[in-house]
Amino acid sequence: MASKVYFTDLRAGTSGNLLQKLERLAKKAGIEQVDFKDKFVALKIHFGEYGNMAYIRPNYAAVIVQLVKQMGGKPFLTDSNTLYSGSRSNAVDHIHTAMVNGFNSIATGCDIIIADGLRGTDERIVDVEGKYCPTPKIGAAIAEADIVISLTHFKGHEQAGFGGALKNMGMGSGSVAGKLDMHSTAQPKVELENCIGCKICEKNCAHDAIHVVEKKAVIDYDKCVGCGQCVALCKSEAAVMGSTESGEILNYKIAEYTKAVLKDKPNFHISFIMNVSPECDCWGHNDAAIVPDLGMMASFDPVALDQACADMVTAAPVLQTSNTITEKEHTCECHHHTHEGEDKFHMLHPNTNWQAGLRYAEEIGIGTREYELIKL
Repeated sequence: MASKVYFTDLRAGTSGNLLQKLERLAKKAGIEQVDFKDKFVALKIHFGEYGNMAYIRPNYAAVIVQLVKQMGGKPFLTDSNTLYSGSRSNAVDHIHTAMVNGFNSIATGCDIIIADGLRGTDERIVDVEGKYCPTPKIGAAIAEADIVISLTHFKGHEQAGFGGALKNMGMGSGSVAGKLDMHSTAQPKVELENCIGCKICEKNCAHDAIHVVEKKAVIDYDKCVGCGQCVALCKSEAAVMGSTESGEILNYKIAEYTKAVLKDKPNFHISFIMNVSPECDCWGHNDAAIVPDLGMMASFDPVALDQACADMVTAAPVLQTSNTITEKEHTCECHHHTHEGEDKFHMLHPNTNWQAGLRYAEEIGIGTREYELIKL
């Protein structure tokens, strides 16, 4: 049976601004059906790495916070610490970064709790009998919440293909040890003919796993945890995903972690198809958007939501400005092609397979890829 996915575009005027449209979207999608009375509500969001500007604006989070409060809930904004080095690898830096990016109690109406604590070790084991991760390690604040609402910036991702609701909840809710669990089979490789020996990978590896030797990067796989920071930062396309299979397994693990996050909990999901950058908000930069800002979607089914978002990006034209896809066009005969109907995420990250992740999420009972799109 198809799941209902609700959509609203980003047109706004005197009849209503975007914040009012988001509230209408959430209500039409059924958020008021959830019993929030006296419940702890985890609003799972990505606060954006310092220097990244593509994350969801806190104004949107404030709309959902206010709705939850009106229905008697106790909302808090949350995310877990990162596996890689950066401005969100511990709770002190993480909260500071969130506040610098505008997420504070004045702007959003609620406080921040970093789900896995000060050093990323505050976790709860949730048994889902998964094939790849039978006992996911979930940040305690998310595991102990009564209700989960995901607020997701939909964009590309160098290891998963795209970052949607499943990625936001599965990878984002895992403790540091949980993230290591998910990334353990997603180790990258170096295409030596492309390596220019710039050392950006060496300088930014949190695990001392990659070094430039005789002007070529070499990975120590005994130390590599597969976090993908080198893949994201490499501008010569030398550091790449090790194989399509490893990327698929990463998506399978993300699905199992998502199942753990949602186990026995009412849940609701909103995705923002805006600033669709080619890579994750985890990096301290965001490359130019690849497609126009398309709108906002909401559903009780995160699998259907991810599928609907991916389909909408696939159908959209590529922006004819300087971005990752148009740069690639200069080397082929398809210059100025709009790429409508083409899988933008596979174009960006050919060694990934996001479809496999959604198929597996459907297989293990998180939701369905079949959806009915209801436009408001």
